[in-house]
Amino acid sequence: MALNLSPERRAEVDRFMRGLIRRNPGEPEFHQAVREAAEYLIPFTHERPEYRHARILERLTEPDRAISFRVCWTDDAGNVRTNRGYRIQFNNAIGPYKGGLRFHKSVNASVLKFLGFEQILKNSLTTLPMGGGKGGANFNPKGKSDGEMMRFCQSFMTELHHYIGQTTDVPAGDIGVGTREIGYLYGQYMRLSGTFDGVLTGKGAAWGGSLVRTEATGYGLVYFMKEMLRTRGDGLRGKTCLVSGAGNVAQYTVEKLNGLGAKVVTLSDSSGFVYDKDGIDAEKLGWIMELKNERRGRIGEYAAKFGCEFHAGKRPWGVPADLAFPCATQNEIGRADAEALVANGVIGLAEGANMPTEPEAMDVLLKAKILYAPAKASNAGGVAVSGFERTQNSMFLSWPRAEVERRLQEVMKEIHRKCVRYGRQGDFVNYVRGANIAGFVKVADAMLALGVV
Repeated sequence: MALNLSPERRAEVDRFMRGLIRRNPGEPEFHQAVREAAEYLIPFTHERPEYRHARILERLTEPDRAISFRVCWTDDAGNVRTNRGYRIQFNNAIGPYKGGLRFHKSVNASVLKFLGFEQILKNSLTTLPMGGGKGGANFNPKGKSDGEMMRFCQSFMTELHHYIGQTTDVPAGDIGVGTREIGYLYGQYMRLSGTFDGVLTGKGAAWGGSLVRTEATGYGLVYFMKEMLRTRGDGLRGKTCLVSGAGNVAQYTVEKLNGLGAKVVTLSDSSGFVYDKDGIDAEKLGWIMELKNERRGRIGEYAAKFGCEFHAGKRPWGVPADLAFPCATQNEIGRADAEALVANGVIGLAEGANMPTEPEAMDVLLKAKILYAPAKASNAGGVAVSGFERTQNSMFLSWPRAEVERRLQEVMKEIHRKCVRYGRQGDFVNYVRGANIAGFVKVADAMLALGVV
């Protein structure tokens, strides 16, 4: 992934990865996330020997603790069901552990360790005092009633509450965990603790949540692309855009792109993607939000409703466009997809999902020198507004929408500035290098200051 690594440094990265894989067998997602960072950080630590002497990278890739627990609950038919819950508390050198809870059948230790490791660097980039963590359960929310969701969330929190707190570990939502689930989780936490505090973010606005939190990841993603385009004297107006996914991040990415004069022509889900050459405007987006958020329908229904193309079982990366925003899931862009994007004239790609680009695809994008932003930089808007929510809870205040959005824009501009500082290579900005090093330096310096603990 890192271009122009010397044979010596490549061998050093390989040795490091062999040790990590030996200690963490059978965890491919975690291995992939660490290798991406290590290929930039190991050469960088040769410029800062104090990091090497203190073994910062070795310590950073070992979680402070990984908690696993049983979650028993009863379904509507009276059957007792059992799932596994997790919380990975990865690093708290710059603040309390901060990261979402994911409820999905694919959740395992590898997925959560990859997400938790990424969260360390992402949270560092926001400039806010937040460490890195992640959690969730191998529980599938699809088709579950409100009662089943409530009972599962209550059982999950009964165990999780032992390990979290507003100055210790502050979970949020993620895939499968929206405002409804946060409500059930927070209600049980209040019941067990007898307190009303900022221990969870993503709460409803009426009970401690922040305005713009729902929109934040998608909005922040677009703001970051806007900053990247500005480095080349360009802008979003008139650009044709590909967006994958149809959930929260994708929806608000489309909304903000529309508002800034771009045209989005694709959305997708696990069944395939739609291509609407006329653009997914505000009215059509409203229909999609109702489809996905309320009826839990499939994206193919959009094609039938609006008379556009539906490509079953495929992803949208072969459609000609100017910009791409993968917002669905990890590893959704392979080498062939990246080659198609470059061949079709895409000049910029910003990741809305976590690690949606496979390593070989990343090589293609970097060699083509397109504007390419990794998720730890470009999708940090969500956790930034979660940080704002913690601040508002601590102050017992609620900021107006314009204030939250102004602060979000400033955070994304600052993340971009840091990426450019560490990622500029001549007339090209390698945002992958910039994001990894900028995120690492703040955490590494804190770890040095705190000693070997």
